[in-house]
Order: sequence, then structure tokens, then C-alpha cells
Amino acid sequence: MELIDTHAHLDFPQFNGDREEAIERALAAGVGIIINVGADLASSRAAIALAEAHPQVYAAVGIHPHDAKTLTDEVLEELRELAHHPKVVAIGEIGLDFYRDLSPRDEQRRAFEGQLALASQVGKPVIIHDRQAHDEVTNILRRWAEGGHQPSATSHKPAGVMHCFSGDLKMAQRCMDMGFYISIAGPVTFKNARHLPEIVHQLPLERLLVETDCPYLAPHPHRGRRNEPAYVRLIAQKVAEIKEVPLEMVARVTADNARELFGLRSA
Repeated sequence: MELIDTHAHLDFPQFNGDREEAIERALAAGVGIIINVGADLASSRAAIALAEAHPQVYAAVGIHPHDAKTLTDEVLEELRELAHHPKVVAIGEIGLDFYRDLSPRDEQRRAFEGQLALASQVGKPVIIHDRQAHDEVTNILRRWAEGGHQPSATSHKPAGVMHCFSGDLKMAQRCMDMGFYISIAGPVTFKNARHLPEIVHQLPLERLLVETDCPYLAPHPHRGRRNEPAYVRLIAQKVAEIKEVPLEMVARVTADNARELFGLRSA
């Protein structure tokens, strides 16, 4: 059984004391692949360095909406160069965050649309961050999809993933119709989880991914502590419980989904 953690931030300082050990613990827990996702230019470079050092780690490069104001033409050009690295599998994480508003909303929109265009130009899927901006994110993605984005030469390839999904069932369906996977993170395990378990129940397993978003959002029973890729197993277990299927099925199908999205070789 192999699990894939489709969203991690192992380059963040929370892992400075035990980064190698965290990767080893993930392998021991059955996590065969980790996608380490960039949040700014420095972390995008660091994600690539980590991927170069570890065969099971892959990278995504992008500017998070918190840092959207830093996306100059020069930064975008460097992202373009980084995107051609053989272990870079996506552009991300990109999107809108209207909860913290750490960059002005106009700057967030500009950076989001610019990086969506970059993804089209370099033929990569996208990893979407959406916090309290559901309608606007969906509308921007719809315009992008209608503009003819194809992440590869074959049009059936998926467009991207809605990372740490927090929308409703209607939004999930709209995103799936545009070619997006829906990624499930630690909140699905929280005792006060409300709508997310029902959404997981309703969505087809063939359109789901699992992720940790570590070091954030540790699943129960580790909630409130640092998250790490090994804990993606707990998230997959919860998905299996909700859907009343074996853990092995969730692991196999979500791993197949991740391989299709990110163009990863089969095990």
C-alpha cells in the first residue's frame, strides 16, 4: 500500500530540527511520494533542492496569495525557469486568500491570473489555494479553463487540484467539471468537522486526493501540534471510514489520481 501526500511544506523552518527524520517516518508509514509545494520564490527554490536530494520528493513552484505583492516580472520569469526542472510537477500554490489579506486583493488577483497563464505556457497543472474567496476563485478558474488551458498535449489531463478544500458540494462539482481534483486534509478528522465529511461522502473517490499541508492542520489526534507527511495516513483512514471502503482502496485510488494529475511514474 502506497500513500501520496500531495501537499507538504517540508522546507519550512518548523522542520529544521528533524527534516530527514520526518521523511523517514513518512516512508515507514507507507507514504511513497511527497509533493513539496512552494509558497514564495525562496521556498520554491528550496522545494526543488529537497526534491533533488530525495527521490520520493517532488516540487511545485509558485507564489502564495499572501506574497502576491512580491510577484514582479522578474520573479515570474524565474518561476518559469524553475518550472522546467524535471522534478517540478505543478505551479502552486496559487490563488486567493481573503481571510488574512496579507497582500492587497488586486495584487492577489493579478498574481493568480499571471501564474495561471504561466501554467498554461509551461504545461503544468495548478495547485489552488482558496480561503474565503470561493466565488471569485471559481470564476477566475472558469475563465481560465474556457480560455483553453491544457496542462499537456492530451486534453484529457486534469487541470489541477483544489488544495485543502473548504467549499461546499456545489463548488466541488463546479471545480470537478473544470477538471480539478478535490484534496482532503486534516480538518476532515476534526471532531467539530461539519460539512467536509458529508462532502467527502458525496464525492467520487476517483476525484479525491489526500494531503497534510504540513506543518499546519495536523489531523486528530495530533491536532494543535506540528503536522508531518506520515500523518496523511490518518486522513486517508478517515476518508475510508466516511466512504465505508478499505484503507487500501483509498490509498490506491488517491495515489492513482495523484499520479495522473502530476504525471508521476507508476509504482
